[in-house]
Amino acid sequence: MTLDGRVVLVTGGARRLGRAIALALAERRARVAFSYRTSAREARQTLAALERLGAEALAIRADLSRADEVRRLIERVRRRFGRLDVLINSAATFDRTPFGALTERDWDRALDANLKGPFLCALYASRLMRARGGGKIINLADWAAVRPYRDYLPYCVSKAGVLGLTRALAKELAPGIQVTAIAPGPILPPGRMSQAARERIARRVPLGRWGDPQDIVNTVLFLIEGTDFMTGSTIFVDGGQLIA
Repeated sequence: MTLDGRVVLVTGGARRLGRAIALALAERRARVAFSYRTSAREARQTLAALERLGAEALAIRADLSRADEVRRLIERVRRRFGRLDVLINSAATFDRTPFGALTERDWDRALDANLKGPFLCALYASRLMRARGGGKIINLADWAAVRPYRDYLPYCVSKAGVLGLTRALAKELAPGIQVTAIAPGPILPPGRMSQAARERIARRVPLGRWGDPQDIVNTVLFLIEGTDFMTGSTIFVDGGQLIA
């Protein structure tokens, strides 16, 4: 699939990795819609940046854990662009939740944002894709889906669910819709992370450093434009952390 003229929806596209992906797609002449929930200021800035690149772009506020809002999101994409070719499930939460203080609310928040949201988006997006001949779905997972770390139990479980969701969707939606996942390692540190913590994490990575958002962007571009013969697969972009 070539991106020129294609319609792409990036969830969580207002900031961080989602923003980097949305801008890269616009540079490849895609028409870009993106969703956000609370990042209204960042959404306006990203929309302006997309338009400066000459892209036809649309920003839509939506709570992706609610089916009615996801249906509205996909319907707005359909009304604006008439089709949807690629869905990139990038929206996620990453909250520290020490086990001793873990609550049902912590669990629900992580699973709703990180697993239920991608499921609902794939469910409704795939119906629009099938009506127009097919498409691609790319889910953002995490290397910790396979090797979980302490104090983030709901997050790690939700991302493990994304890997299972990817495989199950790939089987359900073949052959017209290809479904893949990307599992990043340390790419963008949380803003609250100290420099000492960043350096400590980098020392644990076989390649000895943090990755860059461009590493994820390049993988997204490969899955869209580089091959039409992958589905159900996950690519780990983690500096070798999975084998450390």
